Amino acid sequence: MIFLGLLLILVLSYFNVSIRAVVESPAGQDNIEYVGGTTKSLWVTYLKEPLTYFWEEIWIKLFWDSFKYNLERIRDGLPTDIDEAALDLQIQAEAGQ
Repeated sequence: MIFLGLLLILVLSYFNVSIRAVVESPAGQDNIEYVGGTTKSLWVTYLKEPLTYFWEEIWIKLFWDSFKYNLERIRDGLPTDIDEAALDLQIQAEAGQ
């Protein structure tokens, strides 16, 4: 992403486009305000609630808490959930033979 930003700056510089002049112009300021207002409205109206729910209820509870729990188990020298599941699978496989 940073590379694309730098590439865009180089291309604009090649065509003698001053980013400062564009941003400081009245049309540039109007465009920045419009995009900022639209982005804020889009966030508040459509994205905030579902993304907040996803972050708090799915990402944090399912992934992050499990990740922290297993890292603490590794730190303490205990088997992780995956290690314990592998042991259960080995026991079941041996019982089936």
